[in-house]
Amino acid sequence: MELLLKKPLAFFDLETTGLNITEDRVIEISILKIQTDGKEELKTWRINPGIPIPEASVQFHGITQQDIEQSPVFKVIGKEIAKFLQHCDLAGYNALKFDIPMLMEEFLRNDIDFDLKNRNLIDVQNIFMKMEPRTLKGAVRFFCGRELENAHSAEADTLATYDVLKAMIEKYRDQEYEDNLGNKSKPVVNDMQALHLFSQHHRNADLAGQIIYDSENREIFNFGKYKGRTVEEVFQQEPSYYDWMMKGSFPLYTKKLITAIKLRMFGKNVKM
Repeated sequence: MELLLKKPLAFFDLETTGLNITEDRVIEISILKIQTDGKEELKTWRINPGIPIPEASVQFHGITQQDIEQSPVFKVIGKEIAKFLQHCDLAGYNALKFDIPMLMEEFLRNDIDFDLKNRNLIDVQNIFMKMEPRTLKGAVRFFCGRELENAHSAEADTLATYDVLKAMIEKYRDQEYEDNLGNKSKPVVNDMQALHLFSQHHRNADLAGQIIYDSENREIFNFGKYKGRTVEEVFQQEPSYYDWMMKGSFPLYTKKLITAIKLRMFGKNVKM
């Protein structure tokens, strides 16, 4: 089908040095502009961010420091990008939460005038999530083909969750999954250990996910100003951070974990 457009619509996606909108930088932008008559125009720019690209980001998008070292900085090509987007509505996947704020940050940082007023901003991910809600009620409708009766009663929700899991195993049997690093597997199987592993976004060190394990099995912070750094490194460089956490409103299990890590740093072992 063709989109009914009153003005050009620009689909775009960014690759960046990371996910921090204020600190990270754009290294690639691709824009597909659809004119009101259906004509399509695709442009892609590589950008030198002026800061190092972390290895974790390279693993995600495959763009290395060497790939962009000869590319222009955003200040040089930002006006060209803004001109290409002139009079366009904007669309993307997760655009409202990430891509649009990140792009605007680059425009503002480089004193490039780009006004979002009178533009429609379309987030395809949000439409998807609203039409296929990630709620138990939505899951029962999608996987079991029925409506959830007595929703939000503990018994009905418990029984429904059991039905949904069984239906998931049937639906996704032998279906391939590809993670962010390109690793492929068939993870939804009738095996509780496998489902346990696939259920996790991270390997949590604590129950709340404030502290997770990295690829080298080290505990790292998953929040705040030290996100991505190891707990031991932070406690060595800023011992008062431990005291701040112990006095803060962190879960007791998280406090127990960081105490165990601190004691381990002094050669003492504590069971969790």
